[in-house]
Amino acid sequence: MRFATRLLLMQLATVTAVVAVCALVFGWLGVRQLRAESESAALNIARTVAEDPDVKALVAEFSADPGTPDAAQLRTGALQQIAADVADRTDALFVVITDDHGIRLAHPTEELLGQVVSTPFAEVLEGNEVVDWEVGTLGESARAKVPVYPEDGGDPVGEVSVGFERASVFDDLPALVATIAIAAIGGLALAAVATLVLRRRFERLTLGLQPEELVTLVQNQAAVLEGVGDGVVALDPDGVVRVCNEAAERMLGIDAPLGRRFDELALPDTVRAAVRDGASGVEAVVGDRVLYLDTRPVQRDARALGQIVVVRDRTDVEALAGRLETVRAMTEALRVQRHEFANRLHVASGLIDAERVDEARAFLGDLTERGAVDFGVAGLERVPDAFLTSLLGATAATARERGVTVRISEDTLLLSEVAAAEDVAAVLGNLVGNAVTAAVGGPRPGWVEVALLGDGDELVITVADSGGGIRPPGADPFARVAAARETEASRNDTVHGHGFGLPLSRDLARRRGGDVWLIDPGGAAAGAVFGARLPGALRPADGNPEERKA
Repeated sequence: MRFATRLLLMQLATVTAVVAVCALVFGWLGVRQLRAESESAALNIARTVAEDPDVKALVAEFSADPGTPDAAQLRTGALQQIAADVADRTDALFVVITDDHGIRLAHPTEELLGQVVSTPFAEVLEGNEVVDWEVGTLGESARAKVPVYPEDGGDPVGEVSVGFERASVFDDLPALVATIAIAAIGGLALAAVATLVLRRRFERLTLGLQPEELVTLVQNQAAVLEGVGDGVVALDPDGVVRVCNEAAERMLGIDAPLGRRFDELALPDTVRAAVRDGASGVEAVVGDRVLYLDTRPVQRDARALGQIVVVRDRTDVEALAGRLETVRAMTEALRVQRHEFANRLHVASGLIDAERVDEARAFLGDLTERGAVDFGVAGLERVPDAFLTSLLGATAATARERGVTVRISEDTLLLSEVAAAEDVAAVLGNLVGNAVTAAVGGPRPGWVEVALLGDGDELVITVADSGGGIRPPGADPFARVAAARETEASRNDTVHGHGFGLPLSRDLARRRGGDVWLIDPGGAAAGAVFGARLPGALRPADGNPEERKA
């Protein structure tokens, strides 16, 4: 049985029980009221008869006579006539008048005149009024007994008893029951209609799902949301956050977003715009993380329920891509070096084969002094590490193709070997690549100057260029700009062009306890200068030789 049906039956049963209890209570109250009305009417009639002067005088006369009244005389007496007239006018079952000995002086049944009444009368003769339901010679009735006092006062000389039969008391009971029944049926009908309306409303709100299905859905949703590595944010049609798992809170850097509008959260404009426009495949930088946002509308039965925003962390992927690009550049540099070295060995081999040994010795000596490959980078001899030499040489070769010269600053002082080649290559490659891009858009001739300083195991890098500086002034070069490479503020990965080079470089440096920062934003007369500090990137110069070989 569906929950809505169970709810309908439960509500109907509850309303039926309430109506039944109310009907019984009102019925009981109605019976009590009818009884009270009949008792009150009997009491008022008895009082009226007891206050009649003729009744007082006649009852006092009979009470003063010590003998038993004559029944024949009573049948035609004034008391009998008064009692009969009152009974006829009030529809009473009986009007009985007795003396102080309980002898009937007036009674509907003439044969009982002159006899003692069948019900107690001592309490009435003590001056008390008695109202009760009793069974007498005429059956059960609601009766009232009132004492009769003599005209000149004194003790009661008799009583007046007035009664209404049970059937006449409850003549109005069927009408009362019918009224209660109609009200009860009306209440049940109204409850049934209201329950049907609530059932339809409930099913519309729950999209036809039953509570058991909703519980299962919530449990599955919680398990899925907390079990996946992606961030998930659910928005209702008004843009209010209704669901947000821990991964999304961590990636977006938000706290307690539930119940708040997504536009009001402390997020970059690119993220809010992507969600507001329902865009998919949007990449954005939030803090030090590179995120991929995918927004999808949610509908059911052609009814818009809101949006689902899936957030994926692309930081490690982008960092890996940058490292792979650096490896590609290194591989190309090594290929060029191998090719050049092979060519020069062929020259040396030819000289030896021609028995021109002196010339071959001089040629090899020159190679030993200048190196196997001439990268054409001024000041490159200041960099003793072969890895950095090859990286800078390969980068310089690419820069020359774009009309930019790469040189090593005279301030370079590096005596140690590189220990963290991947991180150094990613950070240095990004900074130099961005500087080359900026120099391309600056005045000619374009140049990039790199300074490398070693301090124990810490590598400090500064990169300057001849570009036009950070534009617009005051812009954050670590925040992704919508139009990549439009200004130097957007200088980033020269290969992929996603706008994440600087944020990723800073993230890599901070993971090692270092940082990447803007030293000088530059301007029209000079380009920008960036700095980087990478702790643990070098092997100390006095380190173990075996470790250095490793």
